[in-house]
Amino acid sequence: MTPPTPHLESDVLSLLPRGGPHPGATRRTALKAVLGAGYAAAALPIAAQTVVNTPADGLTVGEVTVAVNGVGVPVYRAAPAGRTGLPVVLVLSEIFGVHDYIADTARRFARAGYLALAPELFVRQGDAQGYGEMAKLIAEVISQVPDAQVAADLDACIDWAAAHGGDANRVAVTGFCWGGRQTWLYSAHQPRVKAGVAWYGRLVGQTGPLTPVNPLDVAARLHAPVLGLYGGADTGIPLDTVAQMEAALAQGSAAARASRIVVYPDAPHAFHADYRSSYRQGPAEDGWRRCLAWLAQHGVA
Repeated sequence: MTPPTPHLESDVLSLLPRGGPHPGATRRTALKAVLGAGYAAAALPIAAQTVVNTPADGLTVGEVTVAVNGVGVPVYRAAPAGRTGLPVVLVLSEIFGVHDYIADTARRFARAGYLALAPELFVRQGDAQGYGEMAKLIAEVISQVPDAQVAADLDACIDWAAAHGGDANRVAVTGFCWGGRQTWLYSAHQPRVKAGVAWYGRLVGQTGPLTPVNPLDVAARLHAPVLGLYGGADTGIPLDTVAQMEAALAQGSAAARASRIVVYPDAPHAFHADYRSSYRQGPAEDGWRRCLAWLAQHGVA
């Protein structure tokens, strides 16, 4: 197995799933386990059992389609049933797409009173849940996703939310691993975003035509304050890059200066991902409380 590109390799750490596949799993949730030279006994965590299971009663949940430049982007939507004028939160997945854990996270936001939208941001490049080999997933799908495409899809999600019960004046973005990186970037791109929460998103890495900047490069021009949640034992995101980010934020816009980074000293990468062996209950629960408080503090509640 070839190594992943630098800004993606933190997404393939700690991938051993917790438990086995759900009974009656569909094709999109079927476990696709592989053995690879770089990730012995690792598995694409599509159907691993989660620790947190959020019920859908009282919620409107399911897939909707958001049109973006002629492409129908599937989006998992979760919201309190029968309510309008809801604050909006965009939930950005890891490299594995919108699988059970991401959908569950959207439902957690819905139970907190949000219209949560989790878009399939890789849909043009391929089915992230249709791969059984990590190297192919990264090479054929993830590395082919332009940052500009992600931003356009998220812009369209905000427009869709505004027309379907959401308040476009109260928008937040949060993301995990790959989605954590995009959270920083989107908070610098979209002025309608009021707050962001980036869970262990890589801050530096290789750039190129599709990924021209790193979060560190845009830190000074954030439109929205971002709360960064990181693990001190994350071997894919060195703490010196976290320190660089903090220094850049301190010299930036008002939103940048209002941003904060919390490091959980003993937590590994993906400590919130409760379907992985990397899950750490204490940091995960504390991070979730901080996430909700951050959104409320910045007017997205």
